[in-house]
Amino acid sequence: MLQNPVGKLLSGQPETLDAGVRAWQKQPVDWDMMDEARPIRLARAQTTIDREVSVQGRGTFFGKSIRTLTLCPTDLEGWWFERTDLPECLPVRCSIHNVWTTGNVVSNIVLRSGSPHNYIRMAEHMIALRMGLGIDNLLIKINSGDPPLFNHGSQDLVEALQSAGVRPVNRLATFVTVREPVTVANRNGGFLTLAPADPERPMLKLDVAVDFKTAIGKQRIRFAVDPEKFAYGATARTNSTAMKMFYCKTIGLLFADIRNLGYSFENLLIAGRLGYWNKPLLQHNGKSLEAVWHRATLDLLAAIALIEDGLFVGDVISYKSGHGLDVEMIQKLYQESLLVPLVHATGVVG
Repeated sequence: MLQNPVGKLLSGQPETLDAGVRAWQKQPVDWDMMDEARPIRLARAQTTIDREVSVQGRGTFFGKSIRTLTLCPTDLEGWWFERTDLPECLPVRCSIHNVWTTGNVVSNIVLRSGSPHNYIRMAEHMIALRMGLGIDNLLIKINSGDPPLFNHGSQDLVEALQSAGVRPVNRLATFVTVREPVTVANRNGGFLTLAPADPERPMLKLDVAVDFKTAIGKQRIRFAVDPEKFAYGATARTNSTAMKMFYCKTIGLLFADIRNLGYSFENLLIAGRLGYWNKPLLQHNGKSLEAVWHRATLDLLAAIALIEDGLFVGDVISYKSGHGLDVEMIQKLYQESLLVPLVHATGVVG
């Protein structure tokens, strides 16, 4: 991983970033899996799933409604959403160009294209699978802009895609990295750094740390993304403070975006200042790392999946970041033309 966690600063204040870097350097790694890292195979065909599969669950924002996702093979390049309840609208591509908002009280990535009605909320828990499972092309049919919410992160989606099988598409997979190390920072000392991949050992390496003023506390993991580790981490639930949960169930009832939120003690990790309100999962050496696994696999990788030019490879450091900063980074990559094809010793791959 990177010796210097800071690249060219694309946004944020240097003083705040310096304080964040010092705090990050002091935070121990709870689980370092980098000795298991293996280079990815670059010279391969693109893939899609072999057959159509469907999953159902209670609506994320309308908890009393049953929502269906149908995962379909496609010849389209990339990941796409099709609103079956809006037959006049075109499919929405998983792309930074189609990000509408990252939310406010309920932080989430919302994709939209064309009509303001043609949107998909909480898209991150679906599109993260593009980076984690190595399926290049997929069409997701959804009967609402409100996707289902599952009790174990995105485990239902992972298992559905695994059961669907994989078949090659008659196009080469493409891989991109950044031209140089780059960093964005927020006002809370959080930062996100992306650095170029090693062309001799290409992989997507993550160093992800969180620091909450609740029972979650400080958590940090390091690993190279592969389907097995992603499937493990993708079982992690979204976390919330007890105060926010109370807000959603009381004052939040007044607001349309919150009052029907389908969160429960089963599908949400709820943390108070002194302890958890329900049982935390993904224990390692006696400590739950559920929050940081969710951050790494279902939040951070979702933002990276918004890169539509190819699959991103390189080193990533995330400290106290979130959807807003993640999406800002991907926007900056495109605004400043910082993405380049991965160059191997034998030439351009992809």
